[in-house]
Amino acid sequence: MEPDRVTPAATEVDPFVRQRTLAGFGEAGQRALADASVAIVGVGGLGCPAALYLAAAGVGRITLIDSDTVSVTNLHRQVLFGPDDVGERKVDAAKRRLAAIAPLCRVTAVFVRLSAADAEATLAGHDVVLDATDTFHARLLIDDATARLGIPVAWGAVQGWHGQVTAFGARVRLRDAFPAEPELDLDVCDNGPVMGTVCGQVATAMATEAIKLASGAGSSLEGRIEVLDGRSGQWRSLPVGAGQRDVGSDNA
Repeated sequence: MEPDRVTPAATEVDPFVRQRTLAGFGEAGQRALADASVAIVGVGGLGCPAALYLAAAGVGRITLIDSDTVSVTNLHRQVLFGPDDVGERKVDAAKRRLAAIAPLCRVTAVFVRLSAADAEATLAGHDVVLDATDTFHARLLIDDATARLGIPVAWGAVQGWHGQVTAFGARVRLRDAFPAEPELDLDVCDNGPVMGTVCGQVATAMATEAIKLASGAGSSLEGRIEVLDGRSGQWRSLPVGAGQRDVGSDNA
């Protein structure tokens, strides 16, 4: 019989005690996390920090979905990887690192680039999807699949010094902000400049959204997008919903 993955024995040190005693989270929140399944699409500058925090927080199952390999130019922001991982599949290197950090988390590596043919089947069965991709084609694909599946999404994007984070669910979807794929896809991190620490700021905010969605604690950002200017350190909030579309060129 598998040991209780949430409540430690009396002789054990509780790794989640600082969360379990948190007002508004508590035992129920920690148990919900342990029972939760989160799919992370994109194991890059956003997916790596988010996966690290979600696994450490006690999420029971994480599926890593990516079709890329580690490059030396990734290392300043993709914090699950080091020089020895260059050339390896990102999902495999990330799975190995997460196993060392959070052995209670069951991590599945899926080496695939999502397409319209397989997105629903790949994402089905998860409680939350974290969209850490870097093209609008992929983002809209995920939005359409999760809308049909009824799965909420923790969403983020970064370009240069700027970032955005929000959650999409039953009331508001990505297509409410961006009803069509932009003509110019300016947000591809691998081909443009990006501040690594801004990726970390946005990714941890995304992980918090995923934790809230999975546990039911707090309220999500659904209905507004938080926009970060890393140069000034300031965040601003933009409403998103029917009739309030296109949050501008900051999305990336």
